[in-house]
Amino acid sequence: MPSWIRLLVLAMTLAGTACTSLSPAKRDAAAHIAVEARSTEVVCDRSDACATPSPLRELGTRAFARSTPASPRHYAVLLEYGQDALLARLDLIRGAQRTIDVQTYIFDEDDAGHLVLEELLAASRRGVQVRLLVDQLSAMRTVETLSALAGAHTNFEMRIYNPVLGRARISYPQYALAAACCWRRLNQRMHSKSLLIDGVVGITGGRNYQDDYFDWSDTFNFRDRDVLIAGPVVEAMEENFVAFWHAPLSTPVEQLGDVGRHLLRDGVPEVSFQAYERPARVAAMSADAEDTALVRTRLADMALEVGTIEFIGDLPAKHRRNREAAQAAIAATPRLRELIESAQDEVLLQTPYLVLSKPAEQMFADLHARPDAPQVSVSTNSLAATDSFITYALSYKYKRRHLRDFGFHIYEYKPFPEDAPIDLEVTGAVGLSWNADGSVNLDESGTAGSSTTREDIIAARPASAPPLTREYSALRYAGVGVNRRVPLNRTGLRMGLHAKSLVVDERIGVVGTHNFDPRGDNLNTESAVVIDDPRFAQRLAASIRRDMSPANAWTIARRDPAPVLSGIDYQMAKVSERLPLFDLWPTRYATSFEFQPGPDCPTPLPPDAPGFRECYVPVGDFPEVSIGFRSLLTRIFTAFGAGLVPIL
Repeated sequence: MPSWIRLLVLAMTLAGTACTSLSPAKRDAAAHIAVEARSTEVVCDRSDACATPSPLRELGTRAFARSTPASPRHYAVLLEYGQDALLARLDLIRGAQRTIDVQTYIFDEDDAGHLVLEELLAASRRGVQVRLLVDQLSAMRTVETLSALAGAHTNFEMRIYNPVLGRARISYPQYALAAACCWRRLNQRMHSKSLLIDGVVGITGGRNYQDDYFDWSDTFNFRDRDVLIAGPVVEAMEENFVAFWHAPLSTPVEQLGDVGRHLLRDGVPEVSFQAYERPARVAAMSADAEDTALVRTRLADMALEVGTIEFIGDLPAKHRRNREAAQAAIAATPRLRELIESAQDEVLLQTPYLVLSKPAEQMFADLHARPDAPQVSVSTNSLAATDSFITYALSYKYKRRHLRDFGFHIYEYKPFPEDAPIDLEVTGAVGLSWNADGSVNLDESGTAGSSTTREDIIAARPASAPPLTREYSALRYAGVGVNRRVPLNRTGLRMGLHAKSLVVDERIGVVGTHNFDPRGDNLNTESAVVIDDPRFAQRLAASIRRDMSPANAWTIARRDPAPVLSGIDYQMAKVSERLPLFDLWPTRYATSFEFQPGPDCPTPLPPDAPGFRECYVPVGDFPEVSIGFRSLLTRIFTAFGAGLVPIL
C-alpha cells in the first residue's frame, strides 16, 4: 500500500474516532443507563450466598486456621490438565460466599469463556460481589456482549485495562492509528492473571479464558500450567488485584466510547450468547463440578501443605510515563533474576518463547562463567508447536549464543507430544492419518470420506485465528507469516507450550505469567508465586522434565561440524549473528535431535554427554514442519528481526 494511502487511512480513522468519542455528559448518561438497568434481585438470603460445598475453598479456611503471623501455612495444587484447571475454577466460583475477583489477559466468548461467564453471573445473582478485569485487546468479541455485561447485575462489575483510543474494541485501522500515535502505550498490556475467592484461595498461572487453554479445542491446545494457592498469601494477591482495579488505566466498561454509544442508542441488551458448540461436554463439566467427591479426589487431595509462599506482582504504575515510578512498580523480573542467580546446581526454566533481554543474557552469561556453574535446562516451543512464528525466529537466530555462551540445555516441545497431560476425549478432535494416495483416513469417530484430500482439510480450516487469541499485542494485526502457525507434514490435534515456570535446585518452585522475555521485563505487567518447599519444587520439576522427555520434545545440540573449514564457518556465523540487521550466513550452529533408544542407549542423555551422538540422530532445524517458502521467510526474520527483540 502506498504511503500516501496509509496516511489517508490514518487521517480518516483519526477524524472518525474524534467525531464519535463521547463527551463527558454522554459518557455519564451511558453509565447511568447501565447502572439503572442492573438487576438488584438476589436469589438467596443466606449469609453464605447459598454457596455449594467446595473442597478447594475448604483448603483456604483450613490453611488460615493452621496459620499464625509467625508461621503461615498454605496449600498448593498444581493444575496441569486443562480439564482440572476448568473444574477447579467452577468449584471455586460455585463455592464463593462473598467475593470473586478475576484478572486476565484474554476472555473469549467460546465454550470455555461462555461457561465461566455464566457461572460468574450466577454467583452475582446469589449475592456474591464479582469483579472482572480484562485487558482491552482481548476483552470479549463484541460490543453487544460488553454492553449487556455493563448492565447485567448490581453485584457484577467489569472494567477494561488500558483502553487505547478510549474504546473496548478496536478495528484494524484503529489499531494502525494507535500504533502510529501511541506505540508504547499500545504495547503496555496487563498480562497478570488471577482468580481470587473470598480472600482465601487464588489461582494464577498461564491460562486465559478460552477453549485452547482448557483442552477444548479440536485443532490446537496449549500445554499450560496454573497453581492453586490457599492461605494467607492470597491477601497479597488481593491487594495486587485491588491496585489494578482502581488504577487510572482501568475503566468501567460502560464508560468506553463504543460501549457507551451502544447503550445510548439501544439501551442494555439481554445477556445472551451463541449456543454452545459442544453442549454435552459443557454439561459433563458442569456435572463434574457438582460432584464434591470427585473434586476432592482429583484436586483437593493432591494439595501439598507448604509454609511461606511469596507472591510477586508488578503494579499498574509500571505503565506510568514517569520512569522512576515505573521502575519502582516492577516486582516480578528482579525477583525472578534473584532466584536464578541463587542457583547452586540447576535451573529448570520453562517458557514458550525463548527470547531474552540484554540484562537476562548478561545474567546467564555470568552464571555460566562461574567455576561451579549450575546447569540451566530450558523447555520451550519448537517452530512446529509455537503460536508465534516471529518469536521462534528470534530464538532460532540466537541458538549458538544460548548453547555456547550460556550453556543451556534446550528441549523444544513437539506439536504431537506422546505423553502430554491432556484428556484427548474432551477435545473433540478427530483422528486423522494420510493414505499413500494423499487421501485422508479417519478413525471410527471421523466422518470424512476416502476422497477427502489433504488440500480439502487445509482449505476448510480458518485462514488464521482471530486477533483475540494473540498475547503478543505488537503483532496483533501483523501478516500471516508472523501470526499463523506453520503448516506441518501431518495433521492431528496439535499442541503448543504456554506454561511459564521455574525450579531452582529442586528446592524453590515458581509458577506465574512471566515468559522470561523483554516484553515481560518492560511492557507487560506480570505476576507469580514463589514456593520455597522441596516437595513442591520436585513435583514441579518432574512435570517440566516430562515435557522435556524424548516423547514430548526434541533436544537441541550443535550440528556436526563441516568436514572442511569448520572453524571459519563457525567464526563467520558468529560475526553474522552479531550484526544488527544482516544475518545471512547460510549455516546454523545448532539443529534438532531425536533420541534413538536401544541396548547401548537405554536412557536419554543431555546434549553435552559422552555418547550423545551415538544415541541421537539429527532431524533438521524444523522437524515436522512443511515449510516450503517459509524457509525463506524464517531467514528473513532471522536476518532482520533483531530490532523487534525489545517488544517480544
